[in-house]
Amino acid sequence: MDPEFAAYLERVRAHRAELGESLAALDAALALPIGLGVLWRRRVRAALTELEHDLRDHRAITEEPGGLYSDAVARAPRLASLAKRQMEDHLDFVEVVQRLLGEREAGLQSAEAVAAHREAATELVGRIIRHRQRGADLIYEAYEVDIGGSG
Repeated sequence: MDPEFAAYLERVRAHRAELGESLAALDAALALPIGLGVLWRRRVRAALTELEHDLRDHRAITEEPGGLYSDAVARAPRLASLAKRQMEDHLDFVEVVQRLLGEREAGLQSAEAVAAHREAATELVGRIIRHRQRGADLIYEAYEVDIGGSG
């Protein structure tokens, strides 16, 4: 593998670990009892804000010209549909996080609204986990490199 691209993959691996940490922080915040009220709301908001930042960085690093997805597809054109799905996920994830943050700005006025907010955020966590699994598979298929499952 080209040393420059190997260094790029290390950047991707490091960022993947950061994204994993922000995802774990959101999961931990969501697992807190809603009855904690303001503390629960603050922890979830902070975790969503960090996740939004990391998702934007993830999108930038993987979708940049000559980046992961374009290179993977150039090496293995059969991965084009998977790469496209990953990029579509990125847009959707950022939109969902922005919507969740917007709900928080508007205020969650009822217990039902808080419960629905928690459910939507929990669903997002699961979707991102599956996205990360597909991403690891894509990278392995293209490069026979394990990008790291723990980060």
